[in-house]
Amino acid sequence: MRKTISIATFALLLVAILVLAAPCGAQTTASGQLPVTVFVFDRTRVDAWQWFAAPPESNSYGYVESLLRVGVAQSVGHWDWLLELSQPAELGLPDDAVSPVSAQGQLGLGATYYASNGNNTDPAAAFFKQGFIRFHFGEEDKNLRLGRFEFVEGQELQPKNPAIKWLQTARIAQRLVGNFGFSNAQRSFDGVEGHFGSGAWDLTAMTGRADQGVFNMNGNPELNVDLQYLAFSQSALHQHVLWRAFAIGYHDGRTGLTKTDNRSLSVRKQDTKNIRIGTYGGDLLAAVPAGPGQFDVLFWGALQSGSWGEQSDSANAAAVEAGYRLTSVDTKPWLRGGWFRSSGDSNPSDNKHDTFFQVLPTPRVYARIPFYNLMNSTDEFVQAIDAPIKKLALRSDLHWLQLTSGRDLWYQGGGAFDNKVFGYVGRPGNGLTSFASIADISAGWQARKNLTVNFYYGYSWGKSVVKAIYPTEADTQYGYAELTYKWGVPQRHMNN
Repeated sequence: MRKTISIATFALLLVAILVLAAPCGAQTTASGQLPVTVFVFDRTRVDAWQWFAAPPESNSYGYVESLLRVGVAQSVGHWDWLLELSQPAELGLPDDAVSPVSAQGQLGLGATYYASNGNNTDPAAAFFKQGFIRFHFGEEDKNLRLGRFEFVEGQELQPKNPAIKWLQTARIAQRLVGNFGFSNAQRSFDGVEGHFGSGAWDLTAMTGRADQGVFNMNGNPELNVDLQYLAFSQSALHQHVLWRAFAIGYHDGRTGLTKTDNRSLSVRKQDTKNIRIGTYGGDLLAAVPAGPGQFDVLFWGALQSGSWGEQSDSANAAAVEAGYRLTSVDTKPWLRGGWFRSSGDSNPSDNKHDTFFQVLPTPRVYARIPFYNLMNSTDEFVQAIDAPIKKLALRSDLHWLQLTSGRDLWYQGGGAFDNKVFGYVGRPGNGLTSFASIADISAGWQARKNLTVNFYYGYSWGKSVVKAIYPTEADTQYGYAELTYKWGVPQRHMNN
């Protein structure tokens, strides 16, 4: 822990030196110095949940989320630096939405926020979100960053093809590592990140330690969780193809916590060994003209090996997607479909862990009603995207979900966010695999240059897996209305 704290501290000292050494000015100097800029990001969201019923606890409730991020940034010659504070708050969380029945647990994210902040219905905090210094080796795509920063895997290149850019952001990035931007406290890393590239290709390396946050409003402390990332990305065929190969190393040294897996509780409590998982994979995106529109295809896959405490680990996951967009029509309607499968553990009594581990993702990108994630799951879906009027984007999805193994768990969560809880929740599959069906719709309206209004509503019909745990009512629905304001935000520094 001392090593990673010293990295962040060293970066802050370098920033302070640059701030003190650089005279203020309104124009770029001959040395390439720009004035210090201030940026603001503000997000207010009103959430409404009706979780699966677990009487007598409350499964229907609403609450308000507020997130303010304020920072300063500057470029000085080959250097640039950034300092940022975050102030998240939750208002009106339910105090009666945690079931004493362990399998039922927390009834929605409002209950998760409540439990993660000392059973506080109105938690709030302010903390150091980002603070880094970066050196550019003469070009934008050759740089080295040191300090505390957000990191999102899968977006190392910025494609010019709009279809590939959307697929990269919405269907590739953050599957395994993300900033958990949907949550209120979000996620940062203390470490080092380097990029070396030349236009159409990029080599990225990153090593860091995850910080607290996500559902815990205090994002200052570090976790005893380390991450290493290496990826090579390349754009080809005149921006019609983008591919990536990656490797991720993950170490969880929080040995005092009980791991979430399908072994019995007594066995898991005795397993105090570290988790060390290697994930190796790649993805390919392609979008090519076809008739009056454009055909797109996506492939993603990963293999895992290592040790899950006392167990050996071997797991896998894969995704195949395709779509067609009518680019000759003004609204550019887009119809897509796909299939995803991640391995589950079919034998809780052996010494092997076969459940695919999602590492430190942003799960809501791929589970828009966030009651599940991409572990031990099979997902078949169709989605429609359209823009009926300028500045309004609509999207609707249909999902048919199953557990890959009924002897494994129904998993939820996005990984480590606190030194006191594991970060993933598991409910028993009870030997069943039929999970849920989902229908949802979202709308994003760019009301002003800096102002965006977002709406979401989703409904899920629980199947046999859900009914075995919530027999009273196995359906759930979730919706929110959200207002975001950005002023002077440097997009390369924030991933929301």
